[in-house]
Amino acid sequence: MRSTLEVAEIFRDHGPAWREANRGHVSLDQMKVMSAIERCRTAALGGHVARCENAACGHTAVSYNSCRNRHCPKCQAAASRKWLADREAELRDVAFQNKRVVYDLLMKAAAQTTLQIAADPRRLGARIGITAVLHTWGSAMTHHPHVHMIVPGGGLSPDGTRWISSRGNFLVHVNVLARLFRGKMLAMLGDAHDAGRLKFFNGLAGLADRRAFKQFLGPLRHTKWIVYVKPPFASPEAVLAYLSRYTHRVAISNRRLVAADDGGVLFRWKDYREDGLARWKTMTLSSPEFIRRFLIHVLPKGFHRIRHYGLFANGNRVASIAKARELLGVASRVEKPADTSGDDVEGDQPETETRSCPCCGSAMRIIEVFARGCEPRNKPKPGAIRIDTS
Repeated sequence: MRSTLEVAEIFRDHGPAWREANRGHVSLDQMKVMSAIERCRTAALGGHVARCENAACGHTAVSYNSCRNRHCPKCQAAASRKWLADREAELRDVAFQNKRVVYDLLMKAAAQTTLQIAADPRRLGARIGITAVLHTWGSAMTHHPHVHMIVPGGGLSPDGTRWISSRGNFLVHVNVLARLFRGKMLAMLGDAHDAGRLKFFNGLAGLADRRAFKQFLGPLRHTKWIVYVKPPFASPEAVLAYLSRYTHRVAISNRRLVAADDGGVLFRWKDYREDGLARWKTMTLSSPEFIRRFLIHVLPKGFHRIRHYGLFANGNRVASIAKARELLGVASRVEKPADTSGDDVEGDQPETETRSCPCCGSAMRIIEVFARGCEPRNKPKPGAIRIDTS
């Protein structure tokens, strides 16, 4: 059964006390995210009233505007050795203290690794395309930065005259990917440190020293890095379904929330540590800890978490895809405008998509638009009230 509890409710009920307790330690970006989520789909952002055009029906519904913040759930889910687990935790701490730099390097290293191996004549020998999405969380909202990528099962030949398909269900070997990715990522981190782009605080302050940082990276050069590869999708529809799930996912969706009271916030999470299988469990966090975990995943302002590489890179995407379609004998299609739904845009514009009347199926037409902080003049008749907060 779908939960009706929302992150917005937790923020509205416990946010004021949390902000007061953490005064001076909360960034402006985090405050904006909390405010946006609290106001999402409420009168604070305005909205519109729609009435069924069927005069005999006259069904009326009020819809409040969404905040369209990329962190809002409503608008958009042990290492074998102790010393390795500690290193992994410290590396995540380095990333946490240097979000913009390390997240950028993570996406670049992953993309460059895949493009390089696919272009190797001993492997696929083709120029492929990549759509990459950054996620910074684990199922329990802990800090766990990683990149999801989707690639086609083939690419253009170096001279651009042929489409080279992968062999069956195999593209490249995961062990080769893991080793090259490890080398690229650690080299990029070392270069960033040498260039003075990394900053360290509190328990990591000692890593500001070049020799200490090199020693810190040393063990990671000799451990096995895990790259997980999923099998090919069955159809284009499956690809779109996958992308829709991952491109606009936030740290936790409202459907995973179970309850919230003075005892804390109860939510469902997926545990992957038992026999390598994913098992759904429930976890309770205090309200302050729940809010803290949600907000650590607020990205640096202007950071693009969805990126395209290779054939899908913005500079040559149209021409590359057209060429691929020509070689594959697939009909061309009109290129749609770039998607900007990931931007932090205030939801002060009425949502104008056409909807059907839930009572009779006729079209719902907007009859009023009301401003922020105001209530609609045309309200549903008593007994037929329906407020859309989905």
